[in-house]
Amino acid sequence: MTSRAVLFDFSGTLFRLEEDESWFTDLADADGAPFDLHAQAEVMRRMTAPVGQIVQLGPEFQDAWDNRDLDPALHRKVYVEVLRSSGVQDGQAVGLYERLIDPDYWTAYPDTFEVMRRLHEAGTKIGVISNIAFDIRPAFERIGVAGYVDEFLLSYLEGVIKPDPKIFLRACERLGVAPEEALMVGDSEEADGGAAAVGCRVAIVDPVSTTERPDGLLTAVADVLR
Repeated sequence: MTSRAVLFDFSGTLFRLEEDESWFTDLADADGAPFDLHAQAEVMRRMTAPVGQIVQLGPEFQDAWDNRDLDPALHRKVYVEVLRSSGVQDGQAVGLYERLIDPDYWTAYPDTFEVMRRLHEAGTKIGVISNIAFDIRPAFERIGVAGYVDEFLLSYLEGVIKPDPKIFLRACERLGVAPEEALMVGDSEEADGGAAAVGCRVAIVDPVSTTERPDGLLTAVADVLR
């Protein structure tokens, strides 16, 4: 069946939070040692992993972890704790967290603009489905593609997270297509692959750095753009 809509994940799919050494310039761990490149990369991995519990958390943080993408306050609470558990000192964790959730610091993959423009011009509906607890729409506005997106479904606004079938069905309903007419593009077999359960086709991309994946999105939607 012809794909009349493409659903995209956000983090690791259309945009990526790239490591920036300047963010860590003034940071030191509990022993006073500056964060080396390995430590910086590990912090970024923990902040952007799409699924799976990435650190051991005390019981007071478990509920926040389980519901982090449904409530901005819980997201802040638990990820500040993740930063602390990763060696970032208390006084620095909040500041770093605020930077990491600022959409202006997220980098678009090289083919994000072209893919969204071409889909839009071809009359293909576009949806963005993200397990997220902050507003990512300014990132799309910054690179000039917000107008190409027909529907944003952000978990903290929708009250449901991937891979719950409801969010994929909701996206298809809003776009006016049957699930069989939609392609879901994401970086997580577990979260984004859940779209297959409702009948969507699924394409998984590798959430590597933006310099390492110049045309992953173009490849993922190649059949739609023919």
